[in-house]
Amino acid sequence: MQQKSASPVDNSTSTAPPKLILYSFWQSSCSWRVRFALNLKGLPYDYRAVNLRKGEQFSPEFEKINPLHYVPALADADLVVSDSLAILLYLEEKYPHKALMPLDPGLRALNLQAANIVSSSIQPLHMVSVLRNIEEKFGSEERSSWAQSKIETGFFALEKLLNSLAGKYATGDEIYLADVFLAPQIAVAIKRFNIDMSKFPTLSRIFNSYKALPEFLDSLPERQPDAVN
Repeated sequence: MQQKSASPVDNSTSTAPPKLILYSFWQSSCSWRVRFALNLKGLPYDYRAVNLRKGEQFSPEFEKINPLHYVPALADADLVVSDSLAILLYLEEKYPHKALMPLDPGLRALNLQAANIVSSSIQPLHMVSVLRNIEEKFGSEERSSWAQSKIETGFFALEKLLNSLAGKYATGDEIYLADVFLAPQIAVAIKRFNIDMSKFPTLSRIFNSYKALPEFLDSLPERQPDAVN
């Protein structure tokens, strides 16, 4: 659903209705969540690459988009929203078709709880900047053990939370917000941090369901226009 662009700045003079613009970095799991959600909702968007490794997030152009210098950021006409959870909740309100939040209040709360475990208690603890600081102070071995420990702590919590709820996906047989957060996090845990997923049978099973979804496959980091293979 994306149109590819490597530039973070749009100089287009087109009079066509504005599309959604996603400012993303291919290796960012937070950006990955939004790509997955946009695909699930069938929303076309322009992809604007922001190379975090080259420091493009600190450019004057991108600072106007997000003064915190993070991706993802989503532009919808004159509105710019940053932070993946805020973006996804905005998309759910503005574009409610193919809903990512269930109607049942209890299931909604559980989806938010699972999403927050990923976004607050797992992913921030293995950010590149955090791991770099740990390696500088304690060495590369401690860096790896720290990341694995924090991911596994979060996964054990998710396993307990979802064990009695999960069907094909995290909270049943429909794909919802929890899945949008879980799919990239599990993929990163396996590929980047060598997490043994046999400890987490529920998460392993639902991850296999994600891998069968074209919307997930299209959102994979290596399929993005700024990917370096």
